[in-house]
Amino acid sequence: MSGDERTSAPAPAFVGMPAFPEAARKAVGDTTLRANLRHATRTIRDKRARAVAELDDWAALREAGKRIKDETLRHLDAHLLRLEEAVTAAGGTVHWAQDAAEANRIVTDLVRATGEREVVKVKSMATQEIGLNEHLEAEGIAAYETDLAELIVQLGEDRPSHILVPAIHRNRGEIRDIFRERMGSWGRPAPEGLSDAPAELAEAARLHLREKFLRAKVGISGANFMVAETGTLVVVESEGNGRMCLTLPETLISVVGIEKVVPTWRDLEVFLQTLPRSSTAERMNPYTSTWTGTTSGDGPDAFHLVLLDNGRTTALADEVGRQALRCIRCSACLNVCPVYERAGGHAYGSVYPGPIGAILTPQLRGTASGVDASLPYASSLCGACYEVCPVAIDIPEVLVHLRGKVADRGGHRLERAAVKASAWVLDHPGVLAAGERLASRTRALHPRRAPGPGVRRWTESRDLPEMPAEPFRDWWRKNRT
Repeated sequence: MSGDERTSAPAPAFVGMPAFPEAARKAVGDTTLRANLRHATRTIRDKRARAVAELDDWAALREAGKRIKDETLRHLDAHLLRLEEAVTAAGGTVHWAQDAAEANRIVTDLVRATGEREVVKVKSMATQEIGLNEHLEAEGIAAYETDLAELIVQLGEDRPSHILVPAIHRNRGEIRDIFRERMGSWGRPAPEGLSDAPAELAEAARLHLREKFLRAKVGISGANFMVAETGTLVVVESEGNGRMCLTLPETLISVVGIEKVVPTWRDLEVFLQTLPRSSTAERMNPYTSTWTGTTSGDGPDAFHLVLLDNGRTTALADEVGRQALRCIRCSACLNVCPVYERAGGHAYGSVYPGPIGAILTPQLRGTASGVDASLPYASSLCGACYEVCPVAIDIPEVLVHLRGKVADRGGHRLERAAVKASAWVLDHPGVLAAGERLASRTRALHPRRAPGPGVRRWTESRDLPEMPAEPFRDWWRKNRT
C-alpha cells in the first residue's frame, strides 16, 4: 500500500481534526494561546542561538550529523539487523512492528504477560504517534506519563502541541488549575493552597509521581538513539523522571522508530553535542541514560525493544522526502517558524507539529485525508527551519515536493484548473493579446479586491494591482519600433 493511500491516523486523539487552514484560523484568534507561544518560542530560540554560537565548529558538526544520518539511512536494513543481534546478545528481546496496530498489540501483550495493570512512561513521540496510551486504556491498563509537560497534558485531557515542550500552550495559572482539579483523580492530590510558582508546581508533580515510580513494575520508553554496534539505547532528558522509569521497573519496553539507529558510539558523539544545544539550549543534557540489554541485579530483569516502521520505509523510498528521517526531534524548527508561533501545535492535527510535522506526518500517514493533504501548505517557505536544523533537513524543499504530490493526486483543484487555463492562454499569443487589451479598456470597472470566497481569503489584506492604460506590447510597438 502506498503512502498516499493510507488513511488510518497513528494517533487516535487527533481523529476528526479539521484541515490546517481551518484549525489555524481558530488558533490565531486565541489571544492567550498566542501570548503563551510567543513568549515561550522567543525565549527558547534566543537561548539556543547563544548556545550554538559558543561552538566554532557548529557548521562542521551539522554537516557531520547530516552525513551520518544519510549514510545510515542508505544501509538501514544492515544497521537494524546488527542492532537486533547486539540487543539479543545482551539479553534483550527485539520485536518488529510494521504499523501502529501491531506495535500496540505487542506492547499490550508484553504488559499483560507481567500480570500488571499499570505502567510508567518516559516521554516518547513514537508511543504518542501510535496512540499507545489510548490503546492501553481500552485494554484496562493505566499508562502514567512522568515527564512534567506530558503530565500536564495528560491530567488536562489535552494534546501535546510541541515536540520538546508538549504543554507550551499552557501558562502557569492554567497548570496550577489543572493540578488542583485533576491530580487527585490520578493519584496523590495537589497540596492545599498550591500557587502558580514554578517551584511549587514542580514539587507537586514530584510528590504525585514519586509513589508511581516506587510502585510500578513495568516501564515504557522511547529512545533518542540506538547504537547498532553494542545494542545500546540512549535517552536524554532534563528532569530525572526518565532515569527513574528506566531503572526501577522490573520490565522495560522501548518503542523506537527504525530511523533512530546510529552505527557506532563515535557517531553518537556528534548528536550528543548538537541535540542539547538545539533543543534545550544546554551544553549537555542533565540526564543521559544508556542501557544495553539486561544485567543481573542492576536495572530491569527483562528488556523488550519494539522497532517501529509505521510508514518510515515508505518515506525512505522517496529520494527527496527521506531527509525528514534525519530528524533528531530537537524542535528548533518549531521555535523559529512564524506559522507555528501564531497557529500553535494543535492546528497540525498530529503529534509532530511545526515544520518537521508538515513534512513528516504526510509521509507517515499519506495525504488521503484533508488534514494531511493541507500540511505541506502550512508554511511560508521562509527557510528559517532549514537554517537552524542541526542535521540540515531542507524542509522547504520537501514541502514543495509534497505539494506537488498533493496536486498530482487532484488536490487543490481550483489551482490546477487555473494553471491549466493559464498554460493554454500563454500558448496562444493572439488570445493573450486580446485579453490584455480587454483588461486595459475595462480597468475602470475592476474591483479592488478579487471576488469569490476562495480567492477573497488571499486578497482580503491585499489590493489587486492597478491595471495599466494599455498592454506593454502595445506601448513597446508605439515607442520602440
